[in-house]
Amino acid sequence: MTAEERKHRIEAYLQRVEFASLEELSQHVEASVSTVRRDLTVLEAAGNLRRTHGGARIATPKSDEFAFTSRDEHQFSEKEAIGKACADLIGANQSVILDAGTTVYHVARHLEEKAPQIVTNSLPVANLFASANKVEVILAGGVIYPRLGVMVGPMTVEAFSKMRADVAIMSAGGITLDGVTNSHALLIDIQRAMLKAAQKIILCLDHSKFGRQSVSPLCGLDMVDVIVTDSQAPVELVAGLRERGVEVVVAPGEVTNGAMAQEKFN
Repeated sequence: MTAEERKHRIEAYLQRVEFASLEELSQHVEASVSTVRRDLTVLEAAGNLRRTHGGARIATPKSDEFAFTSRDEHQFSEKEAIGKACADLIGANQSVILDAGTTVYHVARHLEEKAPQIVTNSLPVANLFASANKVEVILAGGVIYPRLGVMVGPMTVEAFSKMRADVAIMSAGGITLDGVTNSHALLIDIQRAMLKAAQKIILCLDHSKFGRQSVSPLCGLDMVDVIVTDSQAPVELVAGLRERGVEVVVAPGEVTNGAMAQEKFN
């Protein structure tokens, strides 16, 4: 592969995933990290990308598909119902990992009275509790990726690798009976570290994620304890997940003031 072909592949890959570490790019183009670093310097000088600590991101993303505010508008009422139902599963004073998904943000909106210790890489979640007296928030280090509202990169992975928590509440791009996938490669390593850090794993997925397979495999169903979804989730797939030993909590269609009678994690 020539240098020009390698740089073209790097740029095309970043257009697809928007952010990648040096190691990830090195594997993608089958070149050394030092070679990739030189290629990134050339591409940055041409204005095609921006270097970050430990990686690079594309300078002009193709769309707002992954922007936090844009994503949060999809299935908003379902996400709020899921958020309330999931928060009802959390016991007082638990340590909780929250990822950067928009549905997980809706869980965070209902957690303050539980007085949890929250560990997150989500800037919107951190901002939500910036003035909250009852909640202790640990924000993972890393590179700020504004469009996703998230901390990313090797430092973020390392931070979660050193954490331990009672529960991890996470999102995903899709779920089938074959497992869980996500749509953004830069989040996979972070989420895998979250999976290892927590005793219990809860996935918050609206109905649009059911039966869908995204680009990057995240985990098998054996690693998932609970899935919280909305009332439009496909009945057959919900039944199949339960047969595989996954507890599925279906949130009501509308959020009410009454608490759901769900068993809490202790």
